[in-house]
Amino acid sequence: MKILLIDVNCKYSSTGKIVYDLYRRLRADGHEASVAYGRGDVIDEPGIYKFGIDSETKKHALLARITGKNGCYSPKSTKNLINYIKEYKPDLIHIHELHAYFVNIAELLEFLKQEQIPVVWTFHCEYMYTGKCGFAYECEKYKNGCGQCPYLHEYISSFGIDKSAQLLAEKKQSMAGLNLKAIVTPSKWLADKTRETYLGDNSIQVIHNGIDTDGIFYPRDLASETGKISEQEGSTDNNLRQEYGIPADARLVLAVAPNIMDVRKGGQMVLDLAATMPDTQFVLVGADETKRHSENVQLIARTKNQDELARWYSEADLFIICSKAENFPTTCIEALCCGTPVVGLDACGTKETAPEPYGTFVPNDDHALASLRDAIATQLARNLTVEQVRNFAVENYDNSVMYAEYLKLYRM
Repeated sequence: MKILLIDVNCKYSSTGKIVYDLYRRLRADGHEASVAYGRGDVIDEPGIYKFGIDSETKKHALLARITGKNGCYSPKSTKNLINYIKEYKPDLIHIHELHAYFVNIAELLEFLKQEQIPVVWTFHCEYMYTGKCGFAYECEKYKNGCGQCPYLHEYISSFGIDKSAQLLAEKKQSMAGLNLKAIVTPSKWLADKTRETYLGDNSIQVIHNGIDTDGIFYPRDLASETGKISEQEGSTDNNLRQEYGIPADARLVLAVAPNIMDVRKGGQMVLDLAATMPDTQFVLVGADETKRHSENVQLIARTKNQDELARWYSEADLFIICSKAENFPTTCIEALCCGTPVVGLDACGTKETAPEPYGTFVPNDDHALASLRDAIATQLARNLTVEQVRNFAVENYDNSVMYAEYLKLYRM
């Protein structure tokens, strides 16, 4: 079987890591596999091709803001991708994200329809059934054609022109006639939402995201048998704590997200919570720069160093996520695989990653800060061991589990 995986990224970012893991496992299993991606550093590995042109991506982003239309530009990058597909001649194409200013979506899909190449498409957000939004929040205008978008200035943003109705109509036209074997969503939440849209007659399946639980995301410092989620002392990564001036015996709550201070990612809520919990140390990874924010808050710049991330996950007593909207956040399952339970806001598919007793989630309402403090106390009181948390995560989120599910789908 000859599989081509297409995404905005490869090897880095949540979807890029998923695509890379599928690529590696397919090749190790004797299949031909290749990755074509649009953005990021050039990766010098066989079968991995960056078709996106960085200067064109910047122009695409600017044009999207000026015209209100996204996914309609990048002609040279799109030609590169189509030529690569013609040369590679895949038996099946597995699409992930297409919306980050690097490809002409309609032109690509028209080519795939002409060639009738079978497609599996994993939705990591709501973009393909809304006019322009990665997440629609409470808005349901996409059910009737979009227009008068309430989130015009959020990603994918426009300076003021609303083309959401036109964009949705064009998506419907582009998707019609595509040889679509299945739409996959990592969360039941997104699967249910997709079934309510113009795409609802397609086969829609849930396959949870998977990660490398052996080579990268494993507990760096296993605690004592009583577990690190207890009042007794467990092991600590003293080098990591010393580097950032965090007391060895301090309780540590970790938040990780790209652009964590973006309004959707909830970094400000974590800072607000930290201000009410002076006896607890908070670390936020994904900030613009590394600096000490306050006595109990350390900001860390975004990093591609997966070992460093795993060390932070392992060291934390709890992982916290305060995003306004997420599909099936990989950061939660990375934390769980490192033995660390999760608390956070009950937003979209987030709570599906860590069912009780491995996670505690609260509504995003006027009482959210107080509820989060209670959630932290509740989760700590469960006294879960590192092994208990990790065993659940490995059983459900090891990338071998994800790969097996996708392989069955490819073969259908």
